Amino acid sequence: MSQNNNPIAKRILLKISGESFKGNKDNGIDPKSIDYMAREIKNLVDVGIEIGIVVGGGNIWRGAEAEKDGMDRATADYLGMLATIINGVALQDSLEKKYNITTRTQSAVTVQQIAEPYIRRKSIRHLEKKRVVVFAAGTGNPHMTTDTAASLRAIEIEAEILLMAKFGVDGVYSEDPKENKSATKYDTITYQEALTKKLRVMDSTALALCMDNNLPIVVFDLFKKGNLKNIILGEKQGTLLSNS
Repeated sequence: MSQNNNPIAKRILLKISGESFKGNKDNGIDPKSIDYMAREIKNLVDVGIEIGIVVGGGNIWRGAEAEKDGMDRATADYLGMLATIINGVALQDSLEKKYNITTRTQSAVTVQQIAEPYIRRKSIRHLEKKRVVVFAAGTGNPHMTTDTAASLRAIEIEAEILLMAKFGVDGVYSEDPKENKSATKYDTITYQEALTKKLRVMDSTALALCMDNNLPIVVFDLFKKGNLKNIILGEKQGTLLSNS
């Protein structure tokens, strides 16, 4: 699809992994990475796109690794939810202070001093008012990934497309391209093919949600400058997942 000036969607859900927040650091938050992501998001705000964002927390805490070290899985997952709140508030601060974009962070667990509780109707109202809404704390339930939260929130806010932003990976491959340089990249693939081939797009629950609700997904490299806006303006980037 060639680029034009007509956005392919009015309302989107952008999933940003925790890895994107750390940039080239080993862990934690890289202010340069947050500033870059905020600037890319601003490009969408400038063309009138309504934007919901789900953030991961793997740059700060990984529940699966803590479980391997003996921690209770539910406890480990709740700590991961707190990590996503840190990332969400940090992104909100950059959007508001540096780019003057009105932003709300909504959390699936109660932390009213720093974030609103997640209320679907309220989040939709924020979007209608052209406020960026950052969804933190996943679904608020252990044993559920932030990928599943992204699929669920996208469906709840009636987003027209789910954009899975990656750090250093420009789409879906037959194998991990970081481990196998000869891995094949897919330009398009169906949800069912991705599930059958067990490709590392997102967890199976998240993918099945998108498939059942016919929600298209684009997996792309967020850190290729302009990619985010170009996708919304119709340029073919990354990998498109759909039912056909």
